[in-house]
Amino acid sequence: MMGSSRGSARRALISGLLAALATVVMAHGAAAQPASKIHRIGWLSPAGSATGAPNLDALRQGLRDLGYQEGRDYVIEPRWADGTSERLPSLARELVAVKVDVICTAGTQASRAARDATTTIPVVFANVAFPVQQELVASYAHPGGNVTGVAFIGPEYGKRLELLKEAMPRLARVALIYNPENQGGVLALEETKRWAHSLKITLEPHPFRGPQDMDKTFEAIARRRPDALMTTADPLIASYRARIVAFANQHRLVSMFPGQEYVDAGGLMFYGGSIPEMYRRAAVYVDRIRKGAKPSELPVEQPVKFDMIINLKTARALGVTIPPSLLARADKVIE
Repeated sequence: MMGSSRGSARRALISGLLAALATVVMAHGAAAQPASKIHRIGWLSPAGSATGAPNLDALRQGLRDLGYQEGRDYVIEPRWADGTSERLPSLARELVAVKVDVICTAGTQASRAARDATTTIPVVFANVAFPVQQELVASYAHPGGNVTGVAFIGPEYGKRLELLKEAMPRLARVALIYNPENQGGVLALEETKRWAHSLKITLEPHPFRGPQDMDKTFEAIARRRPDALMTTADPLIASYRARIVAFANQHRLVSMFPGQEYVDAGGLMFYGGSIPEMYRRAAVYVDRIRKGAKPSELPVEQPVKFDMIINLKTARALGVTIPPSLLARADKVIE
């Protein structure tokens, strides 16, 4: 009996020591295991926070779709240039200084500013045209540096001209608002010129660098009295879409725009890839980079689906009859 008691005591002692050791190991493991890191996402845009918010919201939606929760998994460090593109380089340097994990950029100018500010922090762009020609990336398939994202493709501009001419067969002269400080906008202007020549349309470029050019640009267009108005895809220009659309309608110009938000504001037509979808897709890049992928190895994505939206209410107000063949091909008609 006594030996049995001693054996029980010994087993109890060993069990107690093992339990204590297990507790120590578990506690050490818990201490060694780092808490889930909150990702810091920089946001850089030439627009103001009010007009540029839909693009940032689209990025947030993309992150939600991937299971991320703001505040728990990530925080956003927003930097807005408020329509003054000259501020973008200093804002990009601010994001580098606060050590964000990735910088998401809106448009070409913001992307170039971020690229120039850092060679180590990943930069994910959206709403950019001609990224190879602008030397943002080495190629679409192999970006090569710390920059990648979602880009436009050039032929969209030619298709917009074709659709405008189909809506207005007598179309002869088109005013194009572009940002001369945005290299992507300059390349878009050249692309549109080539298409205009083949369609026998005279293209009249009008530079727009910011609010200081607004009245001057409008006065120049009104003085020349073109048949139609277009803009390049530029976040800075898009931030003034309400005034641009109001001007076009006031002067009874048929209009074709690179973003749906213009048509929602009363513009006549939109054709192209979805800009909000570009920012939602940018979230996929953020996710893959967070999981260890290198920007240099993430191919630049281009839209595969193009939508056409016609604002029939605006057409009636302008006295323009949209051909039934064009209406039948529209993805959406605003009544």
